[in-house]
Amino acid sequence: MSSSADKPVVIVGAGNAAFCAALAAREKGAEVLILERAPEEESGGNSRFTAGAIRCVYNGVDDLRAIMPDLTDEEVARTDFGTYTREQFFDDMFRVTQFRTDPALCERLVGDSLDTMRWMRGKGLRFAPIYGRQAFKIDGKFKFWGGLTVEFWGGGPGLIEQHTAIAKKQGIRIEYGTRVTALIYDGHAVTGVRVKRGAETYDIAAKSVVLCSGGFESNTEWRTRYLGPGWELARVRGTRFNTGDGIRMALDIGASPAGNWSGCHAVGWDFNAPEFGDLTVGDNFQKHSYPFGIMVNATGRRFVDEGADFRNYTYAKYGRVILNQPGQMAWQIFDKKVTHLLRDEYRIKRVTKVSANSIEELATKLEGVDPKAFVDEIKAYNAAVKRDVPFNPNVKDARGTEGLAVNKTNWANTIEDGPFEAYQVGCGITFTFGGLRINPESGQVLDTDHIEIPGLYAAGELVGGIFYFNYPGGTGLMSGSVFGRLAGDHAA
Repeated sequence: MSSSADKPVVIVGAGNAAFCAALAAREKGAEVLILERAPEEESGGNSRFTAGAIRCVYNGVDDLRAIMPDLTDEEVARTDFGTYTREQFFDDMFRVTQFRTDPALCERLVGDSLDTMRWMRGKGLRFAPIYGRQAFKIDGKFKFWGGLTVEFWGGGPGLIEQHTAIAKKQGIRIEYGTRVTALIYDGHAVTGVRVKRGAETYDIAAKSVVLCSGGFESNTEWRTRYLGPGWELARVRGTRFNTGDGIRMALDIGASPAGNWSGCHAVGWDFNAPEFGDLTVGDNFQKHSYPFGIMVNATGRRFVDEGADFRNYTYAKYGRVILNQPGQMAWQIFDKKVTHLLRDEYRIKRVTKVSANSIEELATKLEGVDPKAFVDEIKAYNAAVKRDVPFNPNVKDARGTEGLAVNKTNWANTIEDGPFEAYQVGCGITFTFGGLRINPESGQVLDTDHIEIPGLYAAGELVGGIFYFNYPGGTGLMSGSVFGRLAGDHAA
């Protein structure tokens, strides 16, 4: 492939961050070329596998209507959308990362979130309220909780379909099945990329390069090296193509690593899910209604506070906890009082589920679990529930337990009304937190002296320093959008 005299901005990857970078560069008048390692039918990186939730600041329903003009008066009347202020977003980011998030990156992420949503809407991307997963109907009115209100129309697949159509309409070229293997670096600046397509290897000259090729979650060896022993046993929730190529090629020319290299986003995932994500199932192997039940391990014991916080603020770290249990698995247990609250992902055909009319019967069906210890654990748990505190799924209701080795803080319902349902979960890794150091003002990659590398930018999962230990739900797509737009704008 020969380059034109007016060299393109080359975007490596074709997920949400990549498309945002491409649209921003195109907006500045640059020629843009997206190089995607995956074939077209598997393209889109982890973005295609997400449910599409995106976290942003909004100060009321008017802000939401600006990005969701399809919102009807009837929907507004029957919904309490609340607000999610800058202060709340900052508080959540610092709290869940144990105050480790880089302040400058966090300021950019939070401060640009609403404007970036408006920008994406202006480009033609559509959003909708997350009624199915983030709002419960109480006294005839839906109430949103956990600071997460908006999703891309059509979820992850819809997001990539929209992005692709918009990009092509704007004259952005997309080359699928084209793996970038190295950066062309003259000792001062990045001037292009080396690619492999089929049996052919060749160079492409570039005005600048934006790396948006994801983390290293699909690289078994890197997971074990950086996250630790046992991580080779985790399932990958998303694409099989995120093997750390972008990070490696940047480090090869002296880029600075940054962030929580031993940390990752990992969730409870169906125990019998395949090694990598399956687009026919998408995000539905996840099992995120655990706050309304309990989780037990192979010894029959609870091991974590299922109601420590809203699901949005615990799900991304509990995958690691499950991986550390005997047999790298757990069972989620629910009784009929709460089964109507279970998310749609519990009702798919490909699910590891058992049911029973009594606890004793259920105990015999939980594969790998000590049945006697399980029955004893249920009795002890039921006796510890604060039954006088009302249950309310929309707030942290303080209906907890007392006197247990691991108490449950909120949403503690007894497990005594059959029929009972149980779901076996393992660990599903979403993305890794370690990556490249960037300038938060431009998205430009910094070298080990913390000096900008001319011609090289980065966005998305491979940016280090934003997430540590944990993650507020919906922030990954927001990060990709904000920093993708920033990088593309400056790369052009």
